[in-house]
Amino acid sequence: MKFQNLWTKLFTSKSEKEAIALHVAGATVRHRNPFENLEVPRNEEDLSDEYIEKWVVPFYMTHLANADETTIKAFSEAAKEINIDIVKALLGDFNWRTRISGAFFAAINNYHELEDIIGKHLLKSEVCYAGSGYCLALATFATDKAKDYLITYLDYYLDRKDLWFDQSTTYCALEYLDKNATARLTTKLNSFIIDKTNWDLEKYRSSFIDCMTTLDKIRRVKSEI
Repeated sequence: MKFQNLWTKLFTSKSEKEAIALHVAGATVRHRNPFENLEVPRNEEDLSDEYIEKWVVPFYMTHLANADETTIKAFSEAAKEINIDIVKALLGDFNWRTRISGAFFAAINNYHELEDIIGKHLLKSEVCYAGSGYCLALATFATDKAKDYLITYLDYYLDRKDLWFDQSTTYCALEYLDKNATARLTTKLNSFIIDKTNWDLEKYRSSFIDCMTTLDKIRRVKSEI
């Protein structure tokens, strides 16, 4: 089975093998939403093992908020070598590991040309975990369109109390760009978190700012290489 075709199985009957593959790729919660028909580029072929080993394995598990100097250097060196076509291929893969790696490098190198792809991925929320990377990239781009993607996400997903996805990171990204915009979402936010006892906005906010600071460090080291 070609894993690039997994996305077509999200809302159809699937074999046990396909269900397991979807779960491994990050499609752990399959949900209907108004954005599922948004078109995004899809790779025609699976990425090679060598490709994954170089551009994904060293980076996808990184929590940028507490990245050490070794990690920062590794990102900087890779960002110096990577290009927008590689990042687009990472984003076109149906797997949270490749997508979050692609989002990291899109943010580091400020590939704002990929803004629509990343924004649509955030809205579609096909795979788990990658959303934090999308939000970092959109906050880095800091355009009106990037802000609109964040607002659109929150307008819908704050009403989905059954889906605890990337509402916290998206909220922090929007707040980073426009505090007035988040203020207008206060009622929706309060309704969303009313039954979520582990919600800690200060923790989420601090972590997001630390991630943005790390991205700045990576860019600075990259410029010195």
